Amino acid sequence: MRVFRGRAGTIEADREVSERLLEGAADGDPAVRVWTPHRQVAFGRRDSRLEGYDRAREAASERGFPPVERSVGGRAVAYDGETTLAFARAEPIVDFRRGTDERYERLTADVARALEELGVDLERGEPDASFCPGAHSLSTSDAGRLRKVAGIAQRVRRDAALVSGILVVDNREGLAAVLEAVYGALGVAFDPDGVGSVARASGEDDPTTIARAIEEELVGDRRPEIVEVTA
Repeated sequence: MRVFRGRAGTIEADREVSERLLEGAADGDPAVRVWTPHRQVAFGRRDSRLEGYDRAREAASERGFPPVERSVGGRAVAYDGETTLAFARAEPIVDFRRGTDERYERLTADVARALEELGVDLERGEPDASFCPGAHSLSTSDAGRLRKVAGIAQRVRRDAALVSGILVVDNREGLAAVLEAVYGALGVAFDPDGVGSVARASGEDDPTTIARAIEEELVGDRRPEIVEVTA
């Protein structure tokens, strides 16, 4: 299994690296990537259809988060360029109509296992009005309420599938602030107190340590072939 490590020099170049995972999987080569994306707000296609989309992009830019549109659905997510991780696993598929739930479950379980081994007490699900709301989320329980730390999405083609997600390691206040402005402009309900972080839950705040733990779980018992991503 190919394991991509590192980040390309620009947002666009880095997105092209992730496309390589999907293209390789279509050729029969599964791949994994866990990394720290550039600072940005990545909007989903659902966001782009809303009346407040242009205002939301401006809100992100004004706060130093370049706006981009990602290829999967869902709502906006924010990366601070330092402590927010992304993770992805690309696999070849035979029938695009089958296996979606199973792929979601495997990736969610793998990420949860990696975090629990680092001392994070997790729950499946998410609080109300969370960022990028969806059925496949991981949250921590803090003072009797859920705080979302990870969300997962999936992109399926006829020949390959990419299951990916975001993990908030630290800087929950900064991310919550930009997301509050963005979601407000979009007219979508959002509760900034529903944003959690691995650091808040466990004290582990090193993105590299966490990335390697997740990478190991996503690779499993397959032999990794490391591909260094350079600027």
